[in-house]
Amino acid sequence: MVVLLQPAEEYNILKGSIIMSLLETWRNLAYEQEMDDQKYQMFWATYFNFQKIAYNEKTDRGELQRFWQRYFLLEKGVYEKLLTNPDEKVEGTVKELADKYNLSVMEMTGFLDGINDSLKTPNPIETMDENTVVSMDFDKELLYKNMVAAQADWLYELPEWEDIFDEATRKELYRIQKLSTTVVKPEKIYPNDPCPCGSGKKYKKCCGKKA
Repeated sequence: MVVLLQPAEEYNILKGSIIMSLLETWRNLAYEQEMDDQKYQMFWATYFNFQKIAYNEKTDRGELQRFWQRYFLLEKGVYEKLLTNPDEKVEGTVKELADKYNLSVMEMTGFLDGINDSLKTPNPIETMDENTVVSMDFDKELLYKNMVAAQADWLYELPEWEDIFDEATRKELYRIQKLSTTVVKPEKIYPNDPCPCGSGKKYKKCCGKKA
């Protein structure tokens, strides 16, 4: 019997993981950087606003939708640029890459955290600051499969992928990733069924007797 994880369950788990990871990364970034009072106050105001909206179950559905829509649009925009030239090894400090993709340092840090598992060499997310040199040299197959795993159809269906993998390859990568999240339950063996060990005896008279 094959049981597939429900998309809603996967999304809720993923969303919770994204929130926790982003908040932890941004919090560490704040503690490791030297900020003047104004920058410090703005950073923490943004952090707590993110936390308040993302975790508050009473947050208006429309507000929550706009919040995530904006974040995912920023993420999508960076991926569109990266996938246009997938063999380019994009490197720079966190601040330089933030400027390159028109993001704040905080948003760039969040993006780097999200893509980290798809990179050929992961970046030091836990210890980096805005002056840390990082790379976005990604493994194309791994990135595609991680987007599928994240249920991020707005990313793995980007038209830029069509110039990287043909349709057959994309379907195969999709299939492989989906199979990796499939839970296979063994068939139930009843007492009078033939024993799976091949003895020819009934299960209850053979291995079932020992169970």
